[in-house]
Amino acid sequence: MSRPRDSGAWFRQPVVWLGAAIFSASIAGCLVMVVLAERHADTAVEVESGSVMKVPLGRTAATNERQ
Repeated sequence: MSRPRDSGAWFRQPVVWLGAAIFSASIAGCLVMVVLAERHADTAVEVESGSVMKVPLGRTAATNERQ
């Protein structure tokens, strides 16, 4: 006698395999980004003025007086 196939088993559901594939791809992508970040060091931005992109690097005298 043969047993009937259990069509409700978790490993027979395509959504489970799709979810596992997406999860595995996202973990692999994170690992690739970590490796790339290690290989390409972030260089310091040279600043000639007292601001970067119009944002001051420190507090100004007017800001200190209000507090």
